[in-house]
Amino acid sequence: MNKLIVSLDVSNIGEAEKIVNTLSDVADIFKVGIYPFMACGPQIIKMLQKKGKKVFLDLKYHDIPSIVSRAVKYAVKMEIWALTIHASGGFSMLRETQKALKVEATASNLKKPLLFGVTVLTSLKEKDLGQIGINRKVEKQVKRLALMSRDAGLDGVISSSREIGLIRKYCGKKFLIVTPGIRPKGAQVNDQKRTLTPFQAIKEGADYLVIGRPIIQAENPLAVVSQILKEIEVAK
Repeated sequence: MNKLIVSLDVSNIGEAEKIVNTLSDVADIFKVGIYPFMACGPQIIKMLQKKGKKVFLDLKYHDIPSIVSRAVKYAVKMEIWALTIHASGGFSMLRETQKALKVEATASNLKKPLLFGVTVLTSLKEKDLGQIGINRKVEKQVKRLALMSRDAGLDGVISSSREIGLIRKYCGKKFLIVTPGIRPKGAQVNDQKRTLTPFQAIKEGADYLVIGRPIIQAENPLAVVSQILKEIEVAK
């Protein structure tokens, strides 16, 4: 299993299956976010699993602890590889969700999905944080949420590649870091504000890279992925 997670930002199951078939030999993990999940439903997860792919369910749960804890039990039953939860939901929500995953996995005799806490979205800067009443720098907010996620027992966090070194310093080598907003050289940044190239992100210490539009909107997705994997390999 390589370090690339391909984001299936598509609106129908046929398009998703076409991308998966194209990248079948080079991509092991595919991200299903709120857009494709709402467009395709659980069918997209079943399609990926039928093709032997791991599912990164990125629904970013954020609600009261009891509701999130009950919801994620179904993620265990669906046998997904990993899921996400907003770290800003608070320590109790994080801790109870991780506990619920463990209990359900044991009861169902299934493998527990990895649980990642979303720190600060890659589309946000200090000004954006200030608008929602968080008057501190992005790096300080990421550090706070990463430490809380670690202390709550989560497997890792989702964070901009620019905060990888900070998270490694305070959360240790075993704490997993998934970095979205990765843009290969020459790719459009779009609405991402804190980005690095695949080579730079792996050099910084990322465990997994999430890349969507630069791959799925390319004329030759396979060639783009091949180049990304080369950058990852060189950076190791």
